[in-house]
Amino acid sequence: MNSMTRRLVIGTAAVSMALSLAACGDDKPSSSGNQSIGLLLPERSSSTRYEAFDKPLIQASVEGLCTKCALDYANADGDEKVQKEQFDALLSRGVKVILLDPVNAAVTAPWVEEAKKKGTKVIAYDRLAAGDVVAYISFDNQRTGELQGQALLDAMGKAGKKPADSDILMINGAETDPNAAAFKTGAHLALDGKVKRIAYEQSGEWKPEVASAKIDEAVSKLGKNGFQAVYSANDGMAGAIIDALHKAGRTDVPVGGQDASLDAIRRILTGDQAYTIYKPYQPEAEAAANMAVYLVKGIDITSVAAAVTQSGDKQIPSMLLTPVVVTKDKIAETVIDGGLYKAEDICTPQFAKACKDAGIPGSY
Repeated sequence: MNSMTRRLVIGTAAVSMALSLAACGDDKPSSSGNQSIGLLLPERSSSTRYEAFDKPLIQASVEGLCTKCALDYANADGDEKVQKEQFDALLSRGVKVILLDPVNAAVTAPWVEEAKKKGTKVIAYDRLAAGDVVAYISFDNQRTGELQGQALLDAMGKAGKKPADSDILMINGAETDPNAAAFKTGAHLALDGKVKRIAYEQSGEWKPEVASAKIDEAVSKLGKNGFQAVYSANDGMAGAIIDALHKAGRTDVPVGGQDASLDAIRRILTGDQAYTIYKPYQPEAEAAANMAVYLVKGIDITSVAAAVTQSGDKQIPSMLLTPVVVTKDKIAETVIDGGLYKAEDICTPQFAKACKDAGIPGSY
């Protein structure tokens, strides 16, 4: 087991053990008797992570820690009005803890206040929901952006492009998402002063079709050879960006993303995408589930949510995890050794040769 794998495994185990030891006691209910935990996730279109990883991991953790607890789940499919209806429905059913990953974090303060009046505690999951949430569990999102920016600089160097002589494009996430703002801030910290200029920067709204249209616009404004690399805030948009670049006749442009989606890992193997960011979902999901079970059982969570995140004039108890850059030579020791995928998931016949060339072990 190499050092990166050890860090991933040890980090996951440490989060799980620190939270589980107290939560796995007897199934003592909260004073209200209601042991349902609400989970509201934001969308499915730009990232496969929510349905493939977050929801099943949280459900398994809740069920493993609290046999009398039930998970009440809904996905908003990118519609904040739908998510508000889902939130209100949870309150009407008497749910006492809600894990909220908001479509639009800026609008949630009155939701959280209404929940508080009804005795329901809200944990901000992955995205920092506005309002008096009791805790926040996510990754260090500014650090994620810095890693993305540095990985793009590294990819440019490997492609023989001098960053100081290069213009780049930036396609950021949705402006309603505080994580997107943190990714953008971090990316600029890495890129500003290192590249010649940011020639074009727009929000792709976490929508692949919007990201593709922005690339078409950039090509129209700058010319198809008017830039040397593209920063994409996530893998869903990166795939659309790469397709748009290929249609414009550009196959030499480093493009990176985030989320370690299966299609992105395969694009990295074939050389179409330069890198992604792996945010191990298991420790994040397990920590969220454990915090929720803590609250259902009336256990204080500040001992495990030991960090603090500033949100307006409030300091929110937080747990912030560390992401990892994935390039072709790191696939085996990150997303495979970390348990996100098996080699056979990635290395279908179409990608078998690329997997062998990348040194990915296995019989596929």
